[in-house]
Order: sequence, then C-alpha cells, then structure tokens
Amino acid sequence: MSVAEIKKTKSNLIAWIEQLSDSNMLTVLDGIRNTKPKKDWFDNLPESQKQHLTEGLEDEKNGRVVTSDKFWQNLKNG
Repeated sequence: MSVAEIKKTKSNLIAWIEQLSDSNMLTVLDGIRNTKPKKDWFDNLPESQKQHLTEGLEDEKNGRVVTSDKFWQNLKNG
C-alpha cells in the first residue's frame, strides 16, 4: 500500500467512524484500539537461547552452514 493509499484509507476510516452511531461497533473499535500486541515468542526466551539463535542466523547469513546430507555424511565418515 502506497503512502497516498494509506492516507486515503485513514481519511475514509475517520469519516466513517465520525458518522457511526452504533454503540456496539464503537465499543468493538475501541477494544481494537486498546488491545496490546502480544509478545513474540522470541521475547520469552532466556538470553542464552536468544544468543544461540542469533548466532545461528548469523552463521547462515555468512554461509557458515552445511546441508543435512553433508552433515550426516561427515558424521558417518568421521
């Protein structure tokens, strides 16, 4: 969605909300506005696990990975 489309959508929503008289709909919209976003599962991990995951992602990003076939082949061959 472009910036112009976002602005138009916001304007349309504001105009629509200003004309609402349905108290149930206003209550639903207010509930959405006041809903706190849920935390990501990553945020609940201990710091050591976060660090390991971050290091693993960095390894992948920098090409320091092997395929599972290669891993098992290396394990078999010592």
